[in-house]
Amino acid sequence: MASAPPAPRIHWFARLEHRFHVWREGRARRRGRTPTVVPFPGYGGPGWVRVVGRVLIVPAPRRGKDGELASIRGWRSFVGIPVSFATVTVRVGDVEHEVVADRGGVVDTVIPADLEPGWQTFHVSSEGQEPAEATAFIVAESTRFGVVSDVDDTVMVTALPRPLIAFWNSFVLDEHARIPVPGMSVLLDQLLREHPGAPMVYLSTGAWNIAPTLRRFLGRHLFPAGSMLLTDWGPTHDRWFRSGRDHKLSNLRRLATEFPQVKWLLIGDDGQHDEAIYSQFMDEHPDSVAGVAIRRLLPAEAVLAGGRADKEEHAEHVAPWVSAEDGSRLRDLLGDAGILD
Repeated sequence: MASAPPAPRIHWFARLEHRFHVWREGRARRRGRTPTVVPFPGYGGPGWVRVVGRVLIVPAPRRGKDGELASIRGWRSFVGIPVSFATVTVRVGDVEHEVVADRGGVVDTVIPADLEPGWQTFHVSSEGQEPAEATAFIVAESTRFGVVSDVDDTVMVTALPRPLIAFWNSFVLDEHARIPVPGMSVLLDQLLREHPGAPMVYLSTGAWNIAPTLRRFLGRHLFPAGSMLLTDWGPTHDRWFRSGRDHKLSNLRRLATEFPQVKWLLIGDDGQHDEAIYSQFMDEHPDSVAGVAIRRLLPAEAVLAGGRADKEEHAEHVAPWVSAEDGSRLRDLLGDAGILD
């Protein structure tokens, strides 16, 4: 009988990161601080729901003199201490499920649940703490259209690929100072109004740490609510940093498998790898693509972003492929392509 293959050796930096977080967790617990589950908007279908969130020990939120939450600079989103392999209780109706977070405290799991289509709520908790309300958008079997949108330089101007600019936007810049891409909130809102019941998914290579900040930004600038699929920064078991391209492709493939009846409008920009990712996904799953809309960076943004991505060849006969510099022009082009009225 053949022996089982050896378990993959975890990268030394990943082990070091884990030890550092364990030390921080122990220090925080000795001070009487306890973990909480920070839920992120998930999604689901008939009979199931994808639950996403993170177990963290977080500092108390700051409030202004008027009692409102104070403005949050980016770095404050990264000071929470992830709780590795925490047990999380997910309560849907009268049914409870226990799931386990990963090494970075991230919960990303599918549980059985019979929920009605549309936005639904349930509760998550850990270590007996007060349950937090989580949300998920349930896609009906009759749904045939959905939207997947990148975030950085697609709905929010960040010039992410440039390391210094990325650091400034992620760790320093006040969330109120972030700039929305003109016309994108109107475009996304119109897409969902013309396709009732369509899921909206924000798919980004940004870290889970920024999810609360991102939700506030989207709400403040009137972007439609949507499920969030972000990633966890830092090393994996075999490399220094996670691959943003793999993260996006794997989630697109997963959506195609989970919702084979849905055709997705894929929205991104030409400053990273969105065109290459969407082109590859279109080749692999032509029946899952309703169209592609690429926001072209302005010349100054392209300079900050380190240039534009190389022009990608794509099969135009599979689905419409349009590009423009803002949401308003993209809306016009999608109208010409028959995706919008």
